[in-house]
Amino acid sequence: MTATRRQPRSRPETLVRRREILDAAVDIFGAKGFAGGTLQEIADQVGMTHAGILHHFGSKEQLLLAVLAHRDATDVAHLDGQHIPDGMPLFRHLVQTAFQNADQGGIVQAYAVLSAESVTDDHPGRPYFEERYATLRAEVAEAFAVVCAERGIDDPQQVADASAAILAVMDGLQVQWLLDRRSIDLGRASQFAIEAIVSAVLSPQSSPLDADG
Repeated sequence: MTATRRQPRSRPETLVRRREILDAAVDIFGAKGFAGGTLQEIADQVGMTHAGILHHFGSKEQLLLAVLAHRDATDVAHLDGQHIPDGMPLFRHLVQTAFQNADQGGIVQAYAVLSAESVTDDHPGRPYFEERYATLRAEVAEAFAVVCAERGIDDPQQVADASAAILAVMDGLQVQWLLDRRSIDLGRASQFAIEAIVSAVLSPQSSPLDADG
C-alpha cells in the first residue's frame, strides 16, 4: 500500500512574511507601476534580499499576480462564502465596496495604476484584467437579468451597456479620488452613479439629452 503524501502547509511565519511582501508590493507598484517598481525596492521595504523575494514568489510577474489575487480576496472577504451575491444585493455590494475602498487607498492606487498599465503591449497583467472585466461584466449583467425578469423588462443591449458603465464609473471615480481626495467622496459619488444607472435600466424614461426633449 502506497502512503498518501501530504502537501506541506506553509508555516505561520511564512504566511506573515508573504503578506508583508504583498503589502510592500502594493505600495511600490502603486507608486511606480509594474515596470518602474523593482523587486529590490520591495525587498528593501521588508528588510529582505532580492533573492528572498524570489524564494517566496518565484518572479516579479508571479508577485504581480499574487498582488492582484490579494486585491480580489480583499473585495469579498466579508461576504458569505466569499462570493459576490446576485440580483439587487450585487448592486448594494458594489456600493459597499466603494465605501470600503475609501479606507484602503494603497490597494486602490495599485489597482488603478496596474489596470491602466495593462493595456500596453506584453504587460503581464493584461490577461488578468481582460478576464476580470469580462467576468465582472457578466456578473453585473446577470444581476440585471434577475431584477429585470422580476419587472418584465427585456433589453439585453441596455443591460450590456449598463454593466460596462457601472464598472467604468467605479474605476473612473477611483482615479479622480486618488488625485483629489478632499473634493471627491468616493463612496457617495459611486453610490449616486450606480443608483442612476440601475434606475435607468429598471425605470426607463426619455433622455433629457435628446434634442427634442
